[in-house]
Formats: sequence, structure tokens, C-alpha cells
Amino acid sequence: MMLLANCGAFHRIKAPRETYSRVVHGQPLTVGAGLITTSPGRFRQRSETLWQIPLILELSHPEWDSSFFSQSTRYVNLVKMNKPKMATEKGVPSNSRVLMLLGQLEKMNGDSMGRDAETARQVTAKILHLIQTQERSGKEVMSKGSSGMEVILASLENFQDLQTTLNILYILSELLTVGRGRRVGVFVSKGGTGILFQLLITASKELPPSEELMLQLHSLLAKVGPKDRKFGVKSRLSGALNITVNIMKQNLQNAKLLLPCLQVLRVYSTNSVNAISLGKNGVVELMLKIVAPYSKKNTSLHKVALDALGALLKSKANARRAVDGGHVPVLLLLYLDWHRNDTRHRHMLIRKGLLVCLRNITNIKLGRKAFVEGDGMRILYNTSTECLPVRTLDPLVNTSSLIMRKCFPKNRLPLPTIKSVFHHPLPHIPPAGPVAQLYNQPPGVDDVVDESDDNDETEGDTENDTENEEDEKYQRSLNDDIETDLNKLHPKKSPSRPLEELRVYERFFLELSEDFQEYNFECSKSASTPLSSSLSLSASSTRCTRPIVVPTAQALPPKHCPISSSQEDCKPTKRQQTQQSQSAPTSTPPAPLTPLELDTIHLTKDQDKKGKAPIPSWDRHTALSSLTRPASLGQKVEQELVHVLECVSLEEEGMLNSEAEIRGVSQEGSPVHATRHIQSPLLLGGISTRRVGGGGSNWGSDCGSEGAEDEGGEGAVLEVPDTARLLALHDPDLYVEMVKGTQSVPQYAEVAYPDYFGHVAPTFREPLLERIYGVQRSKIFQDIERLIHPNDIIDKVVYDLDISSCPVIEDDGESLKFNSQFESGNLRKAIQVRKYEYDLVLNSDINSNHYHQWFYFEVSGMRVGSTYRFNIINCEKSNSQFNYGMQVLMYSVQEAISGRPCWVRTGMDICYYKNHFARSSIAAGGQKGKSYYTLTFSISFNHKDDVCYFAYHYPYTYSTLKFLSLYPQMHLSKLEDSRTPQIYLRQDVLCETLGGNSCPLLTITAMPESNSNDHICQFRNRPLIFLSARVHPGETNASWVMKGTLEFLMGTSPLAASLREAYIFKIVPMLNPDGVVNGNHRCSLSGEDLNRQWQNPNPELHPTIFHTKSLLQYLAHIQRAPLVFCDYHGHSRKKNVFMYGCSMKETIWQSNTSATSSDLQEDLGYRALPKILSQIAPVFSMASCSFVVERSKESTARVVVWREIGVQRSYTMESTLCGCDQGKYKGLQISTRELEEMGAQFCVALLRLKRLTGLRNHQHLLDLESDLIGTQSKVVSSCPTTYVMEEDEPSFLEAIDYSAESNDEDAEPENEQGSEVHEIPDHLDQVSDSESNHRV
Repeated sequence: MMLLANCGAFHRIKAPRETYSRVVHGQPLTVGAGLITTSPGRFRQRSETLWQIPLILELSHPEWDSSFFSQSTRYVNLVKMNKPKMATEKGVPSNSRVLMLLGQLEKMNGDSMGRDAETARQVTAKILHLIQTQERSGKEVMSKGSSGMEVILASLENFQDLQTTLNILYILSELLTVGRGRRVGVFVSKGGTGILFQLLITASKELPPSEELMLQLHSLLAKVGPKDRKFGVKSRLSGALNITVNIMKQNLQNAKLLLPCLQVLRVYSTNSVNAISLGKNGVVELMLKIVAPYSKKNTSLHKVALDALGALLKSKANARRAVDGGHVPVLLLLYLDWHRNDTRHRHMLIRKGLLVCLRNITNIKLGRKAFVEGDGMRILYNTSTECLPVRTLDPLVNTSSLIMRKCFPKNRLPLPTIKSVFHHPLPHIPPAGPVAQLYNQPPGVDDVVDESDDNDETEGDTENDTENEEDEKYQRSLNDDIETDLNKLHPKKSPSRPLEELRVYERFFLELSEDFQEYNFECSKSASTPLSSSLSLSASSTRCTRPIVVPTAQALPPKHCPISSSQEDCKPTKRQQTQQSQSAPTSTPPAPLTPLELDTIHLTKDQDKKGKAPIPSWDRHTALSSLTRPASLGQKVEQELVHVLECVSLEEEGMLNSEAEIRGVSQEGSPVHATRHIQSPLLLGGISTRRVGGGGSNWGSDCGSEGAEDEGGEGAVLEVPDTARLLALHDPDLYVEMVKGTQSVPQYAEVAYPDYFGHVAPTFREPLLERIYGVQRSKIFQDIERLIHPNDIIDKVVYDLDISSCPVIEDDGESLKFNSQFESGNLRKAIQVRKYEYDLVLNSDINSNHYHQWFYFEVSGMRVGSTYRFNIINCEKSNSQFNYGMQVLMYSVQEAISGRPCWVRTGMDICYYKNHFARSSIAAGGQKGKSYYTLTFSISFNHKDDVCYFAYHYPYTYSTLKFLSLYPQMHLSKLEDSRTPQIYLRQDVLCETLGGNSCPLLTITAMPESNSNDHICQFRNRPLIFLSARVHPGETNASWVMKGTLEFLMGTSPLAASLREAYIFKIVPMLNPDGVVNGNHRCSLSGEDLNRQWQNPNPELHPTIFHTKSLLQYLAHIQRAPLVFCDYHGHSRKKNVFMYGCSMKETIWQSNTSATSSDLQEDLGYRALPKILSQIAPVFSMASCSFVVERSKESTARVVVWREIGVQRSYTMESTLCGCDQGKYKGLQISTRELEEMGAQFCVALLRLKRLTGLRNHQHLLDLESDLIGTQSKVVSSCPTTYVMEEDEPSFLEAIDYSAESNDEDAEPENEQGSEVHEIPDHLDQVSDSESNHRV
């Protein structure tokens, strides 16, 4: 006969009568003594109805017969009726011996009269033996549904016998040691902690208390305490706190009992109230008695005592008590003793415990003072230096570094004031805000430092775990910033300004009313230049106007006109400006410029070279005129342009120095008939230089040896390379003339060589810099050495803009020379710290006391082969891409002379960290205790007597924008392809800025095919695209992206022609010219962030924003709101290029705001453009895009244009300053080539968007997606996030001592590390591919 269970397979085995077993799903099924049981396991779930299982018995033993089977079956049927109490509900075996013993114990608990001490001892001893010897016994007691723990705890409460109590404690100790996490949780949930405390109090009343009982009780409490959140409160309320302390005081020599007491005390101290109470009870001093000098004995005791002491010292009261008791020097000596004797590093945890105690004490001012007075800086510096070679000792080094940095005396910035060196008077002061506070500040107030900088608060600059805490706080703040007011999410229904007030802006939209009746299309097509343009120049005033357009890359370079040796003296550097500040700004927009026909413009070399023609420049007072112009005007403009190319000088004739002489040297074979030698006051030692037309570049020359023959001579000159061969439509001397018309607050009289020569994007790849382990730590140690070895510090000021008469301080040639007195330059002060190390201080934005990030300065006088370290010491952002592979940019004049005029990524040992320079609460917006951050990098120069420039990002000046505006007409005149479509190009001056500079407005589209009604109607009804850039001066990458956009629009490709035929482009390429000119990072001359003024711009303080918004308001009034509005920006803390848009539905969904169905009805077209970009642009990341509206961004261009103008596709396009982590550019730093490429790809995306917007039903978007994207689509994330809060960067192996609480002032929501990426419901991503996006 065979015994089978219909619930699983089995293995047939022979066994004695008592135990017949087989394995069912890996668990034994036992048949014996008439009882069928299963041990806990997978079969347990089915054993509840075990008595119903049909059975067949195979008699493999003579004694197993049918009678036995009948008896067994009857017994099984009785299981259900006679189920013991201790059996669990889910199959714990009812005949388990441990459960039967627990059943006996339970009966004894219920019968107070039958509690026999001896029996209780025997039962508990048997239970202990079973648990110790059989693992399954412990599992049975702790299994789900078992009442074993309740029985044990009830017995612990009821039995007074010492041995029984000890047995039960031993049982609990065994149970809680295995599977500690869950079992301890069960113990706490059953009230076990309170029972132990009550037992501890009862046992303490006995004299003397049982040592073994106290030992076991504290051992259990040490295991339970970390899992019980209310452990500290329970211990204090029950009175157990003092009992433990008293036991410790009485048993200081009893290490066996002292150890568990210290373990419990460590848990007690995590409660701040307990810590204060214990401190008052003298426990801090008690711990210091236990901690002893180096010894190989009782090391565990020392470790636990230090842990408890460290927890106690987190309390400021206890930290003060330790300082008052003179314990700081004691701890320092103990640490030094353990460091010296622990040569094999076996007791690192004890050394770390001592450092943790010091770290907590130094969180208060008195502790830091005592630490410094106790020579703690020197002790930790020396010991840490000795630990550096051993990688396993990094925790000691990192903690020591943290303590030293914290205790490093807080220094004030070496400045007389944190206000900008330069000041520009405002028409009126805003009634409130940071500018008003700046102007209302009483005289004589020290705004550099205040008492708050040395407060008792910790600065949140701790170890790795602190960064995660800061991330969590930042994520919460991001969620709190989401707009939840539905009224602010709905578009404004009533216009803010009447149409009559906005009609003045009609003059900027001539294309919407132009009929072209006077324009001869046939004549234009047969002319030498087939492209017509409505670009306007005016010769009616002394200042000729000209367009501001970035030239197309496909254009041929202009012919360089011969330059006579009889020209006036000219030098490209240290030139005085000839134009003064313009008239005061006005809120009335100027009239647009007059259209001009360019067919008659031809540059020749036969023009009169004697006269000095004025360079064309914008005129905001030009009147409107007809579209066509007589040929004589074209000849006059041509004549002016030729003279411009022949004669450029930034200095007036009377201000020229005798040192700058023009030396004519003939050059055989050169198309330029004369060569000029230009003295270079910026170069040391003399570099023999010449301008050689049509060549002269020597890519393989050794620039380091050039000029050696002329070293020290006064006749040193600079060779101006023929950059026209490398840069289309670039002329250095013409750029100099552009600088004449640029108005700056400092009245700059110099031109930076990179802007003069131009920039060619390097052909080689520049990968993200791999961070070297320990580089930040080594830099911090070098900073600490300043305090340890003050005699090694030079502390010599070599450049200071606060000394306006002579910022460049002359010396004996042992120091570098610095300069930033040129357009967009920013460096306020340079201090030589060591022979090859310099601290650099950046200038605040004008009319502001902060915003330190953008830098652009010149360095000369370097030595080849020496490594220089530069520290920019007043950075404000708490995080930077410099910690994630970004490098600074350098431009070498020697390299430019050799034919390589380009900015290159450079620098090694780059890191960004919090420093010891205090940031006053005035500068921090009222926040106290803030510090500045240091950007440090090292560089070795390759050329002797070089002049190098360093910049935060690729510079793009306002004069560069003006300079490039000259070339559209020349570009158009050079095109000979008669099939090239005609271009409608007009440049207007939108307004004048506070500083007297013009803000350009470009209109670009295609000319109509003819002046027929159909063609004119099609011309006027083209959708509008409105683009803007550079509202933040420091985001120069936005200008490079805009350059790529403009070059594409002016290009000759069929795509460019189609794009012009599809749209009318309105472009403001530089919204903040004043900020760009004066080297600001974020603000205009009003001292305010212009991208926070779009709600209520002031026409006097924010003219560019006021008039740009007025243009959009006018378009909204005439029902011609743009199809797309995009503001180009740069992002300093994220990689790739991405967009921020506006969606009411996604904002509501993200904020969990209740809304009606009408609120959730939204066209998904806002996702189309970024989706297209993610497929065609390798640098674009859809995963980084966000469409959530935040409260803090409600006054930005993106949100205001979306809400007030009603533009659904209103975007901010952010370009990284660092590089990419996806696509074909993954792992590379971004260059101007990729930025310009992004600008061109944006245009291609607009062309594809045109096809999408032609559809009435957006449900067809998915069907057309593959057709629009093509076969080169890339696979991206499965859930594009709308509001990502995940940090782009991985954590480093070493601690990064900066927080991540702040994002860019205009930056949209940041990705922060460690957070969940929120998924988007399917109905919100209907325009996405069926294959979802993800970041590579």
C-alpha cells in the first residue's frame, strides 16, 4: 500500500515504524505514532486541511498494516477537534516539543496557584535547550501566527524566580540574535521593551542586584533599542536611564558588565533630551574616565564608550560642558597617542570615534576656539598627512579634513565692500527688492562680514550622508514650488494693455502689411545678386545704421582690401573708446530702419583710401523710408564698407602713443600689399609678430621660441594672423571699430585678443575630465597649510580693480600679470599666495552684491614648465559641473599666431568645494552662516612670453554681435546661384538700454514670389516664431546656439529656404547687452535678473523686457500670437540640452491638485517640438525636459508668454555649460561646434513641426512620428519625466563637501540624486514614440 498526498511529488523511502517521511516540495511529510505533521515551509499553506487528504499506505515494513492506517486516519481526523492552543493557525506542527513546552508555560502563567518555581525552571531550561540545539524550534516560536512570544513575555512578567527569569532572558537572547531585524520588530510590537525596563527597575531594588541579571537585561536592551523608535522616551519615563548610569559608576572596573551598559547608553544618547539629562548627571566626564590611552586590552569597551560619548556631544550643552571641563586637549592627546601606537591600523574605529567626538564639539564656536588653542589644526594636519598613503585610512583623513575646515578661522573676503567695483546711476530706485536694500544700506556698514558668520550652528557641511539629507530637503522644496493655484494656471482672459497703447509697435511688423508694389521682382531676379533684403541702412545721419545678423557659415569670406602703409597708426590693444554714453533711455520704441536694396554693393580695392569713413552703426532715430533705394546710396555704403576694412583704430589720433607705429614691410606672394607691425603692450619679452594676409599660419611652429631674438626690446610687435582663412567673414580690425560704439560703465579702452582674433572650434574631441581620487582633499590640505605654515604665504596683491588709477601692480617680474579691463571681462582682484598659486576674486554684477560665477581675464608673464594653481574664492553656487568633468577655457595668443585661434578646455586637479571665506548675511539675502565656494584648477603653460585668457565658457561679446551684423549685405551680394530663394531680412533697433547700447530686433523670412495678391497674402499669413537669447550675460552658450540658428536661417540650403517660406522669424539675439558688455553674470545695470521681470517690466529699468513683451502683446491683440516662443539659456548644473515648457495638466498631475475635467483638457502639442528635437539632435535630452509650472518661475519669459500671450509652445531651451552624457557626444565636453549645431537643428525641428501643426487632429501625431523622425531615431527613456528630481551625476568615492540645496537662479527644476523619477501617465505622452525615451 502506498501513502500519497495529492498536493505534490514525493520521494519514496523506507523507514522504521516510528518515522516514515517523504519530501513534498522540499519539505518532509512525517507519518508516525498515528499523527501526520508537516514542518513549516511551502507545504504548510496546504496542511490546514491535511485530515481531508486521501491517503494510500505502502507497507514497506511488516508491522505497517491496514489497522495502522485506520488508526492513523482516525487520529488525523481528530486533529481538527483537539487542536492545542499553542498550534499556529498556519500549519505549525501541533506535536512540536517546543510548542508543547510553551503550552505548559502558558498554563502556569494562567494558574497563579500552580506556579511552581522548580517546574518553571525545568520547562524554561528545556525550551532554551531546544532553541539552542534546534534551529527549527526558534522558527516555530517566531513563526507567523504563533503565540510563543506572548507566552515568553508573559512568563517574564509573572515569574519572580531569578533562574527562571535568566532562562527566559537567555531564550530571548537566542531568538533575537538570529533574524534580528524582523524578530526584534515582533518583540517591540508585543511590548517587550517596556517589560525589560520594568524588570530592570525591579531588579535594581534588590541589594545587591544580580550582576548576571543586569548583564542579560542590558544586552537585550542593546539589541532592542535601535529598532524601537520610542526607546529613549521609554527609558526616561520608566527611570531606567539613571539605573544604567548608576550601575556604570559602580562597575567601572567590571568590563564584562560595563560593555552592555555602554551599548545601551549609546542608544539612550541618540535622544536629545536624554543626552542633556545624562550630561547633567556627569556622564560626559564618566565616559572620559573610561576612555584611556592606547592599550591592547578592552578595545571593544573603548570603542563603545567613544560611540556613546560622540552621541552625547551632539548636544550643544554637552559640547560646552566638555569645553569648560578642558576635555578638548585631552581628546587631541588621546587621538595622537592612538595614532602613534596603532602602527598596524587595527584600531581605526577607536581613532575614528575620537575624531567624531572632536567633530561634534567643534560644531560650536567655543569648541572651535578650544580646538585651535589646543593646537588641533597642527595635530590633525600632521596625522592626516601620515595617513594619506594608506587608502583604508580615508575615513580618518576625511573626518580630520572636515574638522580642520570647520575650525579654520572664518576670513573675510579681501575686499573693502562686496558691492561691485563699478556703479551706474539708475533713473529711479525700485521701492523694494535687493537693489532697494543695497541703496538703502546705511553708510559705513561693513557688508563683507558680520557676526553671523561665526555662529554656533553647523554649516551642514558634513560627510557623505549630509549630502543625501540636503538632496531630500531640496526635493521637498521642489515639490513645494509647484504651482497649485488653478487661477494662475489658466490663461489670462483680459489683455493687460489696450491696443491703442500698443499700436506704436506696428512699425516693427511691416511684413504684415507690406504690399511690395514698388519692388521690382523681375529686376531683382536678373541682378547680379538674386537675394533681396529689406535690411536697412541709413546714411542720413552721422551714425549710419546697419543690421545685426550673424553671418551664414556657407558664405564666402570677403576679400581683404589692401592696407596702405601710410595709414594712421593703429594697434589692437589698450585703445581708448571714442564714443561716450548715449542719451537716456526712453520707453518709446524707435522707428525701424529703412529698407535697402543691396544689389549695387560691391567691395573693390580701387576706392579712395585717403578719407576716413565712419563705420556704420545703429541709429535709433532713423525714419521709415521706401523699400528700394537708388544706386548712389548703395555706392556710398559700398564706399564706407571699403574704408572700414582699410582703416580701423580704437584710439583717437591725439591719444595714440608714440610706441604704436605702423611699419610697412613688403611680403612676396602675399595678396596684402602692406604688412603692419603692431606693438603689443600686453605681451612680455616681445614676440616678433606681423599680420600676413592670405597665409602666414604655421601649424607646426614652435611658439615657445618665437620672439627670442627680440626679447627685452622695445620694438616688440604682434603678428596678427590671417583669421579670414579660418573664420569666414571675420576681420580683426573691423571688430575694433565695433568696440567704439559699445558703451560700458568702466569705459573699457582695451580689446581682448580672443575677441580680436576670433575663435575657431577645435577639430579634436575634448572628453570630460576624469576626476582623480583625493584631488579635493589635497587641495583642502594645501589651504590648511596656510594656517599651519603662515610664513610660507606671500599674500601679495598683484591686481586690484579697487585701485582704479593702477589696477595692475608692477613688480620685479616674479608674479603673473592679470587684466580684465575689456568687454565682458570679470576679475576684480588677484592675490599671489605662493610662488605659483593665486587667489582670484570675481566682481559682483553692477548694482548688486552677489552673482559671482562668470569670469574672463587675461594672464601673462608665465614661466614654461611651472604648474600654476588658480583659486576663484568667491563662488556662490553650492554645486558645479566642475566637479563632474567640466574644465575651464583657455585661449593662447601664441597658439592663435601659429594658426590655432581657438578656445580649448584646459586645467587639471579641478574641484569645487566650500571654503573658509565667510559670506555675510547681507550678501546671502539674510541667510546667516553661509560660506563661499572655491573653484580651483591648475595649469602648465606651454609657451614662453605668452598671453593667455581664461573664461568660464566661450565668450561671445556684444561687439561680436554688432560686428557680425555688417556681413549679411556682403554675404548676399556674393551669392551667385540664381536658384537661391530671396531672403527678407530686416534689422530694427528695439530700444536703447540703460547703458546706451542698442537692442537689436531681427526679422527673417522669405520674400514673396511676386507682388500678386495670392503671394502677398501667403507672405503675410505665415506663422510667427519668436526667439530670444542672452537675458543672462554669463550664459554665453545661448549666444552660440543663437548664432547657429541665425546662420541656418541665412543659409542657402533647401531646408533653410523652406523654413523661411514657412515662418516669419522675430529674433532678439541679445536681451541684456549691458550685462554682457560689463561682465555681469546674471543681471542688467538695474541690478535685477531680467528674466524675473516679465510680469511687470519697468520701461525705464527694464527697457528690453518691456518692449519685447510689448511686441508679443501687440501680436496677441491682432490675433497673430507666435506659434513658438523660445528663450535660449544656459544651465550650469546639468548636462545635455533640454527644454522647459508649460502644461496645466502635467502641473496638476504632479502637484496632486484636484481639478475638473475641463482643467485637464489640454492640447498635447507642447510636447511635439522637444520630442522632435530629441530624435534629431544628439545633444538634446527629452528625459531632462519638464513641463511643470513653478511658483518661483511665474515671472519668467516662458510662463508669462504662455499665460498672458497664450502661446502654448512657450519654452526655455537650456544648453549645458559642461557636456553630454548621451548620444554620439556622450562623455565629451560641449564646444561651439555642438552649440551651433544645436541652433541649426532647432530650425530643422521647426520645419518638421510645420508638418505636425498642419494636422487638425493630434491623434495622427503617432502615425506620422516615424515619417518625421526618419530611420535614425534613437531609443530614449521609457518614461519621459515631466518633473525630474534626480541628480545627473554619480557620487564620488571621496566626500564632496558641498550641498545641493540651490539651483540656478533661473534654472528650472534640477535633477537631484537618489529620488524617484516620476512616471507620466500614458495619456500625457501621446506624442511620444511607441518606444519610450530614456537617457543613455
